[in-house]
Amino acid sequence: MEFLVEKIGMSRTIGSPSIPVTLLKVFNAKVCQVYENGKALVAYANGKQFNKSIEGQQKKYNLSKEFNHFATLIVANKEIGDLDSTVLENAKKLKITFYTKGRGFSGAMKRWNFQGGPAAHGSRFHRRLGSIGNREWPGRVQPGKKMAGHYGNEKVTGQNEIVSFDKESGILAVKGSVAGFSGAYGKILITK
Repeated sequence: MEFLVEKIGMSRTIGSPSIPVTLLKVFNAKVCQVYENGKALVAYANGKQFNKSIEGQQKKYNLSKEFNHFATLIVANKEIGDLDSTVLENAKKLKITFYTKGRGFSGAMKRWNFQGGPAAHGSRFHRRLGSIGNREWPGRVQPGKKMAGHYGNEKVTGQNEIVSFDKESGILAVKGSVAGFSGAYGKILITK
């Protein structure tokens, strides 16, 4: 089963030993249409985005105005209605998918942990990339060369253990860290 979540941030458990945890808020979602392959069209609330195509979908599935986003998820529901989150109480492990923090255009030292040159004594080689080519042959830059460029904002999936789940507030505590910034949206998949 899959769920849509929002990353709240990191905390830790009280006790000895104290465990670092990431807090995730599970979205209230409604199943609109169930497909044959165990998947379903799910509606959830996210911001105030609204247009005529969203309005048409809301009329089609008898949804209130707050449900303005749609996604296809793997669900256990066989009928239309609220997405059943009780399975998270007995779950042990999750696959968590988020986008990493976007860092824009970054240099080679930040992006690939290159060492760089000496800081002083007129080396004129401080945070630069350095030599990138070969000799006369092959006479070009090899594909996949580690250079400056766009860094971050990549989809990352990791496996984490569930520490606790509060059904009333919909807050899930997961052992360890999760990719992405606080407030980012992602997906969780129950594996065990």
